[in-house]
Amino acid sequence: MKTKQLGVDSTDQQILLELRRNCRRSYREIAASVGMSPAALIERMNRLEKEGIVTGYSANFDYSKLGFDFMAVLQISISGDLLKIQEKLSRLRGIAAVYDTTGQYDSVAIVMCKSRQELSALVKKVLAIPGVDKTNTNMVLNVMKKMSEFGQV
Repeated sequence: MKTKQLGVDSTDQQILLELRRNCRRSYREIAASVGMSPAALIERMNRLEKEGIVTGYSANFDYSKLGFDFMAVLQISISGDLLKIQEKLSRLRGIAAVYDTTGQYDSVAIVMCKSRQELSALVKKVLAIPGVDKTNTNMVLNVMKKMSEFGQV
């Protein structure tokens, strides 16, 4: 499925990068950093939101400081109804993200748990879902770059 490329010019790209850096700044501050008036920035922001390019504003967390010391990439082989199983996976406590993938495994889940026992129980819950054939767990040792640090637009 190919997504439609919406009209994003270099000014929009600058705005998006400024939002990525710190979306809590005022319109006036962001406008000044990209060299435009606050009114022009607000107009562009409204368009970016309306087109679904900007989908929300959020805070980023250091999950290890919140006790999530067991992060893993869980590769999942599925023989049942792929989308229904992925939906079930996405509702499990401890699953941070679910991706539909190509390759040896049908799906990948990003898992965040507070203990080895919690991780073990979660993997067993995943394996108990009818249609899940097997999993492969890769423990995350260090986070070198997070999705929130993706600086391209």
